[in-house]
Amino acid sequence: MSATGGRPAYDAVRPELLRIERRLMLRGALSLGALSMLTGCRLDDGNAVDTALAAVSRFNDRVQAALFDPGRLAATFPPSAITRPFPFNAYYGMDDIRTVDASAWRLELSGLVADRRPWSLAMLRQLPQRSQITRHICVEGWSAIGQWSGVPFSVFLRRIGADLRARYVGFTCFDDYFTSIDMATALHPQTIMALDYGDGPLPPAYGAPMKLRMPTKLGYKNPKYVAAITVTNRNPGGYWEKEGYNWFGGS
Repeated sequence: MSATGGRPAYDAVRPELLRIERRLMLRGALSLGALSMLTGCRLDDGNAVDTALAAVSRFNDRVQAALFDPGRLAATFPPSAITRPFPFNAYYGMDDIRTVDASAWRLELSGLVADRRPWSLAMLRQLPQRSQITRHICVEGWSAIGQWSGVPFSVFLRRIGADLRARYVGFTCFDDYFTSIDMATALHPQTIMALDYGDGPLPPAYGAPMKLRMPTKLGYKNPKYVAAITVTNRNPGGYWEKEGYNWFGGS
């Protein structure tokens, strides 16, 4: 990067660079012959390669889901291990962080939920809270340890009468991001609706007023700035998942 505005320029093209990186990583993981055997596709054009890679990605999702143990906890750490400062990461730069008035924020609910009344931040703080010091693992190759506190997501889902037999929980965010998870991960004891980071309220850089924190998932599966939640049997997909990232995204 140049010394004159290099960072903003990088931030502008970062999503496309990550998409290219993802394609190259998947191409390098298997030979074209192996892809052809797995998918039955002819791989002599770009569309066929994309189809084959998508098939392999779906296969990876099934394997990860089969291996996932809802009772197994991710590693936890002492306060001395916390990464300081904890890094900011998004598909845009820090100058483009979007903020919301926490007092006016309401969490919208839809789908297979008995009680769809919106929730305020004050209402969430009245529910049981849990704290964790866990490792955030980014698909880009770095990791960092942080401390998050908030409502166990399983407690919230039961409180709103969510259908716990549903297959998916989807999230939309007020920075236009979206993703979704399997119900087993939603009910995992370390999956929390994070309202605080460290000793204070979750700051804008880390997803205020609420983000979902899941140490069993890679970073891109941990949505920040959550605006709405839906419980459904139809896979809602995700921002990076539609570009080829694995949907399950286990860490």
